[in-house]
Amino acid sequence: VNLLEELAARMLEKEAALFTASGTMSNLIAILTHTRHGNEIIMGSEAHMLWAEVGSASTLGGVVMWIVPNEQDGRLDPGMVEQAIRPENIHFPQTTLLCLENTHNRCGGTVLTPEYTSAIAELAHQHGLRVHLDGARIFNAAVALDVPVSELVAPADSVCFCLSKGLSAPVGSLLCGTQEFVATARKWRKMLGGGMRQVGIIAAAGIIALQKMVARLAEDHATARHLAYGLANIPGITVHPDRVQTNIVMFEPPITIPAPEFIQRSNARGVRFGSLGGQRVRAVTHRMVTKADIDEALNRIEFLVREIESEAH
Repeated sequence: VNLLEELAARMLEKEAALFTASGTMSNLIAILTHTRHGNEIIMGSEAHMLWAEVGSASTLGGVVMWIVPNEQDGRLDPGMVEQAIRPENIHFPQTTLLCLENTHNRCGGTVLTPEYTSAIAELAHQHGLRVHLDGARIFNAAVALDVPVSELVAPADSVCFCLSKGLSAPVGSLLCGTQEFVATARKWRKMLGGGMRQVGIIAAAGIIALQKMVARLAEDHATARHLAYGLANIPGITVHPDRVQTNIVMFEPPITIPAPEFIQRSNARGVRFGSLGGQRVRAVTHRMVTKADIDEALNRIEFLVREIESEAH
């Protein structure tokens, strides 16, 4: 695991890295390390940290979350971020952390450019805030933009990424930052029960992931685009192929069927999707999904849509 942490720190050009069980654990540890109870942190309205981490920031981190609306592409408006930073006032909590996400899950795998990240981080730093980057799929962003991953994470004080998504390892996340940050984070990891023994067995797969699986992420992006354009050819489905930047495709099934029912019936046909609420459906491509698999999935979806239309009439 020491080799994995050294490799991660070197690739991201951070001083140190810490292996954790999951991205959720990494994000929570980052909050615990950067803040004190009663502080306020800023994040987007569609952030994974807000939607899918059991409210750990407030429950265990003891912080207040100030929510800024995400743009369609996952960005936060700098003006709105600046307005959200509390002035010094006895009645207000102290704003101490800005949280970003790259790629952005609920915005459809969209990427934040180095220029944007640098500008928004500079704004935060000018006001005395730290910046944490939830980079669960940061290597997808680097491949999509064709820039070194270190360039994408340079403005952030801390960053985490997952080994178990497109990088294909069974489990694990890395939290990266300064030596001082990681030393404190290591204490928090232990307190949360994350100090595993013999973790080298898991870490070995993480090393392979970082050494062998990064460049091939472009294949996942290609299959995602293939899926999006195929879905666009099926009447009744709403999708925007031009918005697909990485390996996530967001779409809406025909209005004649609720998304949960569509997902259930798709799953029964061997095509698995996820729900993001309302009519929003999410598809994710990965190493085990080929172009031929996408073609077969599209055939099954088209048949299902025809079935739905016939039932409606």
